[in-house]
Amino acid sequence: MEITLQYVREGDYVIDATCGNGNDTLSLAKAVGPNGDILALDIQREAIDASKKLMSENDIKNVCFGQSNFTGMQKFSGFAFPDRAPSAIIFNLGYLPGGDKSITTTMEDSLVGIKEALELVAFDGIVTVVLYSGHEEGAREKEAILEFVSMLPSDVFHVVYSQMLNQKNNPPEVLWITKKN
Repeated sequence: MEITLQYVREGDYVIDATCGNGNDTLSLAKAVGPNGDILALDIQREAIDASKKLMSENDIKNVCFGQSNFTGMQKFSGFAFPDRAPSAIIFNLGYLPGGDKSITTTMEDSLVGIKEALELVAFDGIVTVVLYSGHEEGAREKEAILEFVSMLPSDVFHVVYSQMLNQKNNPPEVLWITKKN
């Protein structure tokens, strides 16, 4: 999250494409401050409720929630914050921690969502993708996403991929994609 937050300023607009339990949403909300805006999406009502509760407990009022798959990000963004490009968009792929593990992001939807994010994000902005490949769909998702981002034009995007080489049990891996000005 620290790298992502380096691209976020007070008053910015940001998107948490998979708000889950709200931890990243909270970090982003603190970074943009009360004059910024956050769009937080999740497909599960349980995740939205948990995130709303965490925002309430921290007196955060500038989050617009949408119960939606992140493939609807452009629609929600245009409706909630027309004419604003997010400085940062974050995805935590896989399933809701502590939730139903049969409900997971999919390779197809994740590719669509990441493509949407790359169109939406502001120049000099960042798209962060946390990959969890410890389950069958997560492994497929990781492979397809890495193939896709490796083909992004280098005159438009920088792509950094980070993995923990000395950890067991498929630790999360992170992609940071910045859009050049």
